[in-house]
Amino acid sequence: MSILSPDKFRIWDEFVMTCPEATFFHRAGWKQVIEQAFGHKTWFLYIEEEGEIQGILPLAEINSLLFGHSLSALPFCVYGGIAATSDSARTRLDQAAQMLAAQLRVDYLEYRNLHPLHQDWPTKSLYVTFRKAMDADVEQNMLAIPRKQRAMVRKGINHDLQSSLDVTTERFFQAYSASVHRLGTPVFSRNYFQLLKAIFAEDCELLVITKDGKVVSAVMSFYFRDEVLPYYGGGTDAARDLAGNDFMYWELMRRACERGYRIFDFGRSKQGTGSYSFKKNWGFEPQPLFYEYQLHQAKTVPEHNPLNPKYRLFIQAWQKMPLTLANMIGPHIVRNLG
Repeated sequence: MSILSPDKFRIWDEFVMTCPEATFFHRAGWKQVIEQAFGHKTWFLYIEEEGEIQGILPLAEINSLLFGHSLSALPFCVYGGIAATSDSARTRLDQAAQMLAAQLRVDYLEYRNLHPLHQDWPTKSLYVTFRKAMDADVEQNMLAIPRKQRAMVRKGINHDLQSSLDVTTERFFQAYSASVHRLGTPVFSRNYFQLLKAIFAEDCELLVITKDGKVVSAVMSFYFRDEVLPYYGGGTDAARDLAGNDFMYWELMRRACERGYRIFDFGRSKQGTGSYSFKKNWGFEPQPLFYEYQLHQAKTVPEHNPLNPKYRLFIQAWQKMPLTLANMIGPHIVRNLG
């Protein structure tokens, strides 16, 4: 059992690119992002035999007075857990994580799995993901969108919206921060997005939608193998009337299709939310996510999400806060949520 060091980043990522169980969120760069953007301690565990990695488990610890003490694979990421090519490597990594969680005296150990690992652990069924294969033909992808949603995409096209790729995060952050503020949730820091763009480089893309030179919406997407993953996005106040978000996701799909990508990963949503309905309107079917918890000091599974009734007053107050102030305070809160 070893802990990832910078000199092993290359072979770690080579394993990630070839292991069927691995995702973009298993990449070594997340170690740098989580440590540098949030200051959390990480343990990126791996098993190597005869010079080849057999399994990996990226873990990060969050210790917060407000939100508890956790060890997760992986906070700030949709997917995580163990990625391995053998049952023995999977078992050894699992045992190592459980031992580490006990040593750290965390409230709980969390795996964010695409597939179940521990049937006897408590789970959280709140989240689903939306993934769908794209046709190689752009027009077939347009026709595959249900009629009402397709009309919204064409509405954005008819408004003569323009798309472009940015190399800096400024215009993206403008649209993103305005959007999460309307939802009443804390914003990530500018530094976080700058790190994502710097560390993942050409695999991290910023698509910005404008009307007459003014930002309407923007999305930060990740590219992994044959997949495109729109991960952070949002729109300004003008986006709703202009169908800016509808146009944006179609434009991302169109561009990715033309570049040869074949899976559109719309990402995680909470069941019963507007985001969930929006993705279903595109013809995507929800797929369960298996977030599993081994409870240590905690007695129950954590519920740190906006649907928890105890956060209702906080959300209402946050929505009334001036955007500039929210953007200053938000990063200090969200860094502890994971």
